[in-house]
Amino acid sequence: MGKNLFFFLFFSLLFNQFAYANKLDGEKLFKEYCWGCHHQTAQAFGPSFKSIANKRNRGEIISQIANPNGTYKTLGYTRNSMPSFDDLNSDELEALADYIYKFKDKK
Repeated sequence: MGKNLFFFLFFSLLFNQFAYANKLDGEKLFKEYCWGCHHQTAQAFGPSFKSIANKRNRGEIISQIANPNGTYKTLGYTRNSMPSFDDLNSDELEALADYIYKFKDKK
């Protein structure tokens, strides 16, 4: 019984490590791609993530990150100064959207 429990715990921990390692980190992506213009809760060169999360749905956020030149007018902006991040894959875009949504006001 003790040997079986040991193997169960060992493989459970091992599986959790792999599952966690494969999960994309939205905060890390934020620091790599967004930090220069955006802040999580305060206005910077671009709007804060809190402001974005309170105004936009996930689809709008992802579209603006992936193709800002194609979406800024429909989102009510008069100009676009955001670069395109078309090198981000769909999983990375989802991770960033998840991270942005963490700053949405709780109702």
